[in-house]
Amino acid sequence: MAAGLRYGLVQQYTGQIQSNLEGQAKSMAHSLEWEFMVHADAIRRMANRLAADPQTPERNWREDARNYLEDFRIYQAIEWIDADFIIRWLEPLTTNENVLGYNAALDKQRRTALEAAKNSGNYDVSGVVDLRQGGKGLVIYAPVGAGSDNIGFVAGVFRMDTLARQIMAVHEPTMFRIEIRNKDNLVYTLSDFEAASDLMSYTVPVNLPTLDWQLTIQPSPEWVSKQQSPWPCWTFITIVFMGLLTSLTTLLLQLILKRKQDLLITRQELDEEIAQRKTIQQDLVRLESTDVLTGLANRRFFMEDLAHALNVADRQVRQVALVMLDLDRFQMLNDSLGHQFGDELLVQVAGRLDKLSDERIIVAYSGGDEFMICQQRVEDIDDVIYLLGRIKQCFEAPFVVQNEVHSVTATLGVAVYPQSGLDADTLLRNADIALYQAKEQGRNTYQFYTEGMQEREVMRLELEKDLSQALAGDEFVLHYQPQLNLFSGEVTSVEALIRWQHPRRGLLPPGEFIPLAEESGRITDIGHWVVMAACRQLAAWKGTRFENVRVAVNLSGRELDDESLVERIRKALDTEGIPPDRLEVELTEEIFIQNIEHNLGQLSRLHDLGVHLAIDDFGVGYSSLAYLRDFPVDLLKIDRSFITEVTERHDDAVITRAVINLAHNLGLRVVAEGVETKAQLNFLKNHHCDLAQGYLISRPIPAAELERALTSGAFEKAITADLEL
Repeated sequence: MAAGLRYGLVQQYTGQIQSNLEGQAKSMAHSLEWEFMVHADAIRRMANRLAADPQTPERNWREDARNYLEDFRIYQAIEWIDADFIIRWLEPLTTNENVLGYNAALDKQRRTALEAAKNSGNYDVSGVVDLRQGGKGLVIYAPVGAGSDNIGFVAGVFRMDTLARQIMAVHEPTMFRIEIRNKDNLVYTLSDFEAASDLMSYTVPVNLPTLDWQLTIQPSPEWVSKQQSPWPCWTFITIVFMGLLTSLTTLLLQLILKRKQDLLITRQELDEEIAQRKTIQQDLVRLESTDVLTGLANRRFFMEDLAHALNVADRQVRQVALVMLDLDRFQMLNDSLGHQFGDELLVQVAGRLDKLSDERIIVAYSGGDEFMICQQRVEDIDDVIYLLGRIKQCFEAPFVVQNEVHSVTATLGVAVYPQSGLDADTLLRNADIALYQAKEQGRNTYQFYTEGMQEREVMRLELEKDLSQALAGDEFVLHYQPQLNLFSGEVTSVEALIRWQHPRRGLLPPGEFIPLAEESGRITDIGHWVVMAACRQLAAWKGTRFENVRVAVNLSGRELDDESLVERIRKALDTEGIPPDRLEVELTEEIFIQNIEHNLGQLSRLHDLGVHLAIDDFGVGYSSLAYLRDFPVDLLKIDRSFITEVTERHDDAVITRAVINLAHNLGLRVVAEGVETKAQLNFLKNHHCDLAQGYLISRPIPAAELERALTSGAFEKAITADLEL
């Protein structure tokens, strides 16, 4: 019984040792796979940078290569191989001089493999070869571009002994004999010594791209000795001398069985931990730093990189700039032309911005229509200004999306570390605040974060929250600015301008809340309220001396995109019983040229309804004669920028006369906006402008005040008193 028990224990521990050996083999194979992929991906990134900028100077490439050599400390050399497979550049040059000019396609098999990698864009691995520098090693070739765009390879050369010893660094290299086989052929051996037993070894496959490797390990006698337990010997002695003590033998057997159970549990826990680690590693691969749509870094990776950059900048006492980029009116294009259009536009924008990326600049896609750009090692503000200029250049050429040409602009907000924030989240928040301030300035511009912006941002958010209650609380009112007929001297039309009677802040002009309404999507509801309110006022004037006054209302681009717009205006006119020609719709030139085919259909239906159509701010936008010809326009409004100095600047006077003549020749009436002096009014009357609107005639006033002024003839009296005839 003692001999049998001893034999069983020996077999048990032998099995345990074999199991431990299997775990060591799998761990080594996993380390080899992981290390290999880390270095392969590093070479791939270097190749991608060279593909993104094929004109990279040799000096920059060598600096990049030296950084890799210093960071990883495993490469024998890093090489650039041209499209003809000739080694042109390499680092380090010392000990590798005889490789320069060497043809990497040394035989037909290598040439075939490299040609395949060149066409597919996938990297190629040479397998274990005799290096020209001496010794055995392997080479990873990462194509620089694919197919016809390929300009060569970036290759990483590894010495097998360096690679293997780095893998073994955490595995007691003197304890194992390692054999690497390629398709059952021995290609490399490490720690060559006499194994403990030919039977005690374990072979595991190594999953590497383009390679069919197996890793075989055999333990040294010393390692086996460490794994062996004295329990079998002591058990044998104990049973021999205490064979009569059956109870003790039984207890000892129970302890042994329990230990075996514990070992099995431990093994299961170890297997579960290995499985969990593999799952985590797979998740990390899936959660790569790249956004799927644009191919740029995603927000998570960007914020981690920004935090790291700030730590480096803090140690080096340098600045870091964060630029938030927002595509102007992207949401309107996306809604009107479809999400497929929006995605294609984002991809094209990302492609242009990605060309800015280098060792100092990282570009990322934040989501929606926003991109993030981080500039490291900023010496002074001129570096940031230069970057902003390069970003602007990315939008100079129009984008061709779905066979249509679109001009797209971008608004930028900039925050600079450490002045605008000491951590990544604060810097991001302040860059976003600066971006909003830039939008308020008119878009297609940039704004640096300054002190006080955050307070204004808080006020803006409060106003945006109050805006949601304004319609329900009937807090909006219309003021009316008269338009003087310069031929009859009477006021025959007015422009309805919305105001917000805020319960705490008083009467707010549209400039303080209309941009918020456009961003939040409430502009359509507000526009519908304006039309309804204007129709109600026209209904109130029926049967009075004001019933022939025409009211003009402004439409936004988003309202024009609404397919129900014409029907809503028709319903408002019918509900109040208003003739359609009493209502006039004003749109800016910029709105006209956005989605021309759709807008032409909408405006034609409005014209067919009988509503008058006016072009607002004429002369500062697209100003194309084509849409004046094609669109059913009734009236042009000359922008105030031409009227302000029309009597002082010759060019403004020439432009104003030309617009008046052009409009009359096309059968259109003309309104001059921003009239503030008698001289301006005289000029317009002398050149046969139809209508004038501005503070000289009247500021926008409530309906009751307008009625009193029209009744008393106050507008006509104020103008005719000093008007030059």
